[in-house]
Order: sequence, then structure tokens, then C-alpha cells
Amino acid sequence: MATLADVARRAGVSTATASRIINGSSKPVADTLRERVLAAVAELQYVPNAHAQMLARSHRSAVGVIVHDVSDPYFAEITRGLQRVASANGRLVIICNSFREPERELEYLELLHAHQVAAIVVAGSGYLDEDASGRLDARMRAYEAAGGRIAVVGRHGRTGDAVLPDNEQGGFLAADHLYSLGHTEIGVIAGPAGLTTTADRLDGLRRATRHHKRKLPKQRVVHADFTRDGGFAAASDLIAAHPPLTAIIALNDSMAVGALATLRSSGRKVAVVGFDDMPIARDVTPSLTSVRLPLTEMGSRAMELALGEPGADPRTERVDAELIQRESTWPLDH
Repeated sequence: MATLADVARRAGVSTATASRIINGSSKPVADTLRERVLAAVAELQYVPNAHAQMLARSHRSAVGVIVHDVSDPYFAEITRGLQRVASANGRLVIICNSFREPERELEYLELLHAHQVAAIVVAGSGYLDEDASGRLDARMRAYEAAGGRIAVVGRHGRTGDAVLPDNEQGGFLAADHLYSLGHTEIGVIAGPAGLTTTADRLDGLRRATRHHKRKLPKQRVVHADFTRDGGFAAASDLIAAHPPLTAIIALNDSMAVGALATLRSSGRKVAVVGFDDMPIARDVTPSLTSVRLPLTEMGSRAMELALGEPGADPRTERVDAELIQRESTWPLDH
């Protein structure tokens, strides 16, 4: 297999010149040299290195995306929007799963920086831990100082371009809906405790509880993974520990689906509200009442921020939440 050095020797130029011509560098090169190098490439059937091409071009072609878990329907929908905009702009998307581990997120930020990506979108919840949040912010700022662009989805401990879903209002809508239907014995399946998304949605629930002059004891709030199995186990614990429960709020739809499975197997009739309004929410039985966030649009808007011209000040695009009522909730006397 021919190498870059072979091409340079055949064309009678330095390897640096051959590299600039092959990899599309913006530095000017004489037409005669360009023709000799390209002729040598054709004769030797040389295949250029894609990574070298990216580094040689002043226009970076790749963008990085860091999500907690792309197999999670929440992040799959956001990623769909991200990719749609990136593809329309001729960009390759490099997707990294952090699995909600700040250290892994730091490693990916460094790796994407080293690969000279044009922009990075961090599409996942921020962390409540100030140390972890501060180190992530410092790494992002180092990347930005080197000319990169960053946009985030969700509340993070930094000032910069962001798409901010109204998780607090969404939590309020979920609880307000159930209280308005007459439910007072409500259990909550919350996500991991260290995430800003979990904290904001719980804050909204508690605001609705105060608004309706009710109480939400800590014992009726169970933290679990944002997964179907996490919701299944948490719902089992809730109904066993609190038999009077008439309703459950799950802070994402995957957990809500798990809760519905628990209720079917136990024969209990308990209203359930999810969060995010995944496509599956319409298809489960009973169809799931959920707080809707326009996830694909959120991803699109984040990538547009990352690839667009920078503003004079950090830009925050706020996204409203909306409650979609379906068969999984009903008036208490129904």
C-alpha cells in the first residue's frame, strides 16, 4: 500500500507539500506542484487518511455530541434533531455516551477537543455536585478558548449557549393534573438524585403540592434509574410501602412504562403520569398521560446554536412543557 512519502517521492516534492495538496489545506500551492502530486496519487492509488484530512483543513467537518445514553428514548429523540441539522450542514456527528458519569464526560470532552471537532453539544442533565460541575465547565471553556463552540441541553453549571427545557414547570403540571383530579395519595418515581433534571422536576412537583395545600412526604419519593426496570422496581416498592396510593408520577416515560407493568402484574388500579412524552406513550396500555417536551426540536435548536455564528452574549432558548392527558389518569371517583 502506497504511503504519503511514496507519493511525495514520485511527485518530487516534500511530504509536507504533498500532505497540504492531498488533504485540502487552504495554504496556496503552485498549480504545477498540485498537478504532479495528484498524478502521483492516481498512479500509486494512494488512499489519504481521513483524520489527517480533517486536521489539515481550516474548516472542521466533524461535530461531537455527548449524551448520557443514546439508547434511552429521551436522548434518541434529541440526537435525531441534532443529526438532522448536522447533516444539513454537511457535518459528521461523533456520538459519545457518558452513562451519567462526570469523569467519562470529561474524558470525552478532551478526546473531542484533541480530534479538532468544530463544535460540541452536551445533551444531558447537568450535575448537582459543584466539583464535578466546575471541572466540566473548565474543560468546556478550554475547548472554547481554542476556537471550539459548545451548546448544552438542560441546566448546567455554566454560562453559555443553551437549550433549556422547563422541567420545573413540567413537574408542576404533572402534580397539578393529579391533584385537580382529586388524587392526594401520590407517589413519585424520581430519577438519579445527582442530576439537575431530577431536582428541577421535583421542585415543580413540590410547588404544585404547596399550591394545592397538600403534602408529599419524603417516603413517597423513590429514586431510580431512568429505565423501565428502574420504574418497575420503584413502583413495586411504592405500592408495597404505601397501600393507599392512588397515583404515581414517574419523572420520565421509561420509568412510567415500568410502573404500568408493575400495576398490571399486581392488579392495582393506580393512575400514572410520565414525563417527556416519548412516541411509545401513545401505544402502551393504558396510553400514558405525560408531560411533553419537543425533544427532536430541542436537539435541532442546540445544534443550530453550536454551528451558527456566535452571539455577543450567551444565548438561552427556553422550551415550554405541556401536559398531554391520555387513559392512564382519571378522576379519583371514576
